[in-house]
Amino acid sequence: MPSDAKHRPVYVISVAAELVDMHPQTLRLYERKGLIRPGRSSGKTRLYSERDIEHLREIRRLTQELGVNLAGVEEVMRLQHELDDLQGEFEAEIERLEGNCASRPPARTPCPPRTAAWTRVTGPCT
Repeated sequence: MPSDAKHRPVYVISVAAELVDMHPQTLRLYERKGLIRPGRSSGKTRLYSERDIEHLREIRRLTQELGVNLAGVEEVMRLQHELDDLQGEFEAEIERLEGNCASRPPARTPCPPRTAAWTRVTGPCT
């Protein structure tokens, strides 16, 4: 599924709640706490994207399986977003460096390691 499609809000709250096995009121609570930010239709109806559904499943896993409270979930998600941002920056830097390397002429072959005795006999490596 393309990234844009994952972010397109399509599910109303009742469908989203059923998909993640939560009560709609729980989804509203998570929105009030800032853990999830569903889109809105022109009539102000909450619309959840596939990415929102993934976040809700992660919240459920953290709270129900691992026993993390909502403050902990908020911190885990903040750190995950920060990590995702850094990963994106890291990948962009790798692409930039690979582009720089590809545009450079090949480097001169480095001299093989030599002993001091060998250098006295053959002279310096050029």
